[in-house]
Amino acid sequence: MTEGEGGWVDALRARLGDRVSVSAGDLNAHAHDEGTPYTCIPGAVVFARSEADVLATLSTARESRVPVIPWGAGTSLEGAVLPVPGALSLDLSGMDTVGEVDPVGFTVTVGPGVRRMALNRRLRPHGLFFPVDPGADASLGGMAATNASGTTTVRYGGMRENVAALRVALLDGRVLSLGSAARKSSSGYALKHLFIGSEGTLGVITALTLRLHPLPPATASVQLAFPDVASAVLASVTVRGLGVVPERLEFVDAETVRAVNRHRDRRDPEAPTLWAEVAGRDGADVDAQLALLREAAELHGGQVVGEARTPEAQSALWAARHGVYDALRAAWPGHATRIGDVCVPLPALADTVTLALHLLDERGLTAPLVGHIGDGNLHLLMHALPDDAAAWARIDHVLHDLAAHAVAVGGTCTGEHGVGLRKRAYLRAEHGDALDVMRDVKALFDPGGLLNPGKVVGDPDALFEWRSDVPTRP
Repeated sequence: MTEGEGGWVDALRARLGDRVSVSAGDLNAHAHDEGTPYTCIPGAVVFARSEADVLATLSTARESRVPVIPWGAGTSLEGAVLPVPGALSLDLSGMDTVGEVDPVGFTVTVGPGVRRMALNRRLRPHGLFFPVDPGADASLGGMAATNASGTTTVRYGGMRENVAALRVALLDGRVLSLGSAARKSSSGYALKHLFIGSEGTLGVITALTLRLHPLPPATASVQLAFPDVASAVLASVTVRGLGVVPERLEFVDAETVRAVNRHRDRRDPEAPTLWAEVAGRDGADVDAQLALLREAAELHGGQVVGEARTPEAQSALWAARHGVYDALRAAWPGHATRIGDVCVPLPALADTVTLALHLLDERGLTAPLVGHIGDGNLHLLMHALPDDAAAWARIDHVLHDLAAHAVAVGGTCTGEHGVGLRKRAYLRAEHGDALDVMRDVKALFDPGGLLNPGKVVGDPDALFEWRSDVPTRP
């Protein structure tokens, strides 16, 4: 620790006591995320327990000009929570209070450190749930910071649609209350939406009021197998055209099913597959939607290979989809992974999948294709040995070409994983002059560039600016 670092750490300890840590274990735990191979050790970690702790941390950071990186659960995939050398990692996981559930207004106020799975366990006895499901058991504050979405977006939307209100601490000491529990408003600028998806570059979320939904009275799930990828993709578009709005509509390719079969000892047909979940007022309503799903599948050569109506049977049916990541890690032991993430308009979906397969073949790569297909969100699960530089160069080319294509057809370079460090290169093409306005907004809220510096709207050529002497991790 340098003399300067010791000064601001001492100042933090004077304000926050043992909530400030410089232990090797805590520093290392906050030095990387789940999706990037980079490692950088922060100068200290603050384990905030309240909004007052956040404000004290920001005050010290402002006075000592120390960068602050908000931290939730560390499940970022694009480098959003990586620190710069000697920065302050502000861990919000201890701010995990859950307020009283409002069963009339369908809202609940939570701290940013509350995990989504724990919240839904608390909500179930009330007959309610929070729908945004990014897969990982992420913190709600982190999910808002990246505008997370996931398997249920096709029906419920992402975090922007499901956060009613926020409290946000600014670097200058102000705390903003944004939004309200009212179902609509035409009052003022939509600042709440500005902070959702800002990845901690504008302020620190200290509380969220979430919109809740009733648990559906009746649900059913179906598994549909297709002769090829294009047929499965076209069927997913047809489903929407028939007026079905499923709870979930997910896709995996044949290679992924094969990996899951081996890993979980299943016997699913090793073909491109759609999983769909529908909900209705009663069994008849569900039956009508299942009939439309079968019709959409048959129009494109697909067939039903599994159907489930009870919670236990549906859980078993979906196990193959939910077990994808673990199965793929097991299929290539010793390999590191990187997950591509683009989202395109539905009319461009089939061509985007075709392009992805072509790019993989052209570069001699295998990468299972998984998608939240109902909203046009595709993931390529890239993999290679950590030290295979040639393979990672080819992977970079594929992911670059796919992101550039997504932007060119009117989509986005990141459907749900955020910008972080690695997607900054595509923001100019995607947003044009609006990127300059975003940078103006960043300068307005954070004139010293201390809040999660370099992320989102930072210079894409500065990816390695803090890594000159920092080893990568396998």
